Amino acid sequence: MLGKKNYCQKQIAIVMSVLMAVAMVFSVVTTTFASDTVTEKREVPSFRTMNTAIIKGSENVPEVSVKTFLMNIWKNTGINQLINGEPEATDGGHHATVDPFAGKQAPGWQKLMMIAIGFLIIYLGAAKGFEPLLLIPIGFGTVLVNIPGAGMYNEGTGMLRIIYDAGVGNEFFPMLIFMGIGAMTDFGPLIANPKMALLGGAAQLGVFATLLGVSLMNLIPGVEYNMLQACAIAIIGGADGPTSIYVSGKLAPEMMAVIAVAAYSYMALVPMIQPPIMKALTSEKERKIKMKQLRYVSKTEKILFPIVLLILTLLLLPSAAPLIGMLAFGNFVKQCGVVDRLSKTMENELLNIVSILLSLGVGSQMTPEKIMNPSSLGIIALGLLAFAIATAGGLLMAKLMNLFLKEKINPLIGSAGVSAVPMAARVANKVGMEYDPSNFLLMHAMGPNVSGVIGTAIAAGVFIATYAK
Repeated sequence: MLGKKNYCQKQIAIVMSVLMAVAMVFSVVTTTFASDTVTEKREVPSFRTMNTAIIKGSENVPEVSVKTFLMNIWKNTGINQLINGEPEATDGGHHATVDPFAGKQAPGWQKLMMIAIGFLIIYLGAAKGFEPLLLIPIGFGTVLVNIPGAGMYNEGTGMLRIIYDAGVGNEFFPMLIFMGIGAMTDFGPLIANPKMALLGGAAQLGVFATLLGVSLMNLIPGVEYNMLQACAIAIIGGADGPTSIYVSGKLAPEMMAVIAVAAYSYMALVPMIQPPIMKALTSEKERKIKMKQLRYVSKTEKILFPIVLLILTLLLLPSAAPLIGMLAFGNFVKQCGVVDRLSKTMENELLNIVSILLSLGVGSQMTPEKIMNPSSLGIIALGLLAFAIATAGGLLMAKLMNLFLKEKINPLIGSAGVSAVPMAARVANKVGMEYDPSNFLLMHAMGPNVSGVIGTAIAAGVFIATYAK
């Protein structure tokens, strides 16, 4: 028993070490896109500079050199705040929400077009089975908000407006979603095979590639994004709707509507977007690789994992604690086994109710004035590109790891490194079974899938610690 206990503790230590290594990689990569040190003699080109020109709209965004970035991260760690005290209380990073679309009226034909898009979304969910739990309420929200004269989004009285203001615009629903995800998630596959955390980390390439994409999009006439907006848009690359809403609420609340629409749309379309990329980047032989059964993970390991994860987050990156904290809370309630009523409520009734409301709230933002403009269309295009890069990043990392591993990894599970839980894992399993019906990859794919959730939350915390006031 003593040997088994020591083995369990060793495995937990390995998992947490890998997660912290991923966090460090995020921190280093992010400095590449932050403003570098500006000396008296010259400016060093960086994300905020296009040759020597500062991106329009970012003039008032503070300069963030490598040194300043590292100092910001240190000042925002729990360790520093425990030693030197917390900084003076602010609004928590929230900015006054300014609706750039207030008072704008779209032509009737555009509303009809959006209604048609809403029915198309409903069709994809109901008839084609593309994540109906998300697409059907999003589609109905789109149809209802665009009905002329219905007043579904009228301030103070419209049902969809009340839903949006109550939980989407203020980050309340995303926190509840993370709680429910924690309650329904089994971290056992990640604990059993800590190497899978590397696949979740590699999939975050989509987040940082989006930063570069935002920089290039500013060269298009009529498209203008500043650094805060760029960070909020970049999180779409993690394919995590709640995290996208959370970050945009902190850094760019004026863009929350279209960011939420893009993030949830691509999450729901995982079964359509990922398979072509997966097949293009893997051979038939690789897709048929069978992985041996995962080792047994003890109850003690599963209970300790969310606690250790939360402690590390509190000490090193408190700005990610709201997301990871709710994830850890929900998972601990599930694993401790003494409050089954709470666990079942979180992963069933509560998660279902909040998912309905959140999806309707996202659908309520699908109006012509918010969607049919160059900046919004740019976000939607960037989101698709980022999602594709994230998928490719996980696949290519798995192929790279196979060069050094005796027991090969089926590269298909690398695509599950995006944060769309458990949709991406199910897609990886489905594609694998197309080539070998006896090749069950679901549990193996859940390892990178849940590590992707943690990785995106860490990336979000880095952005917020760097730029939120």
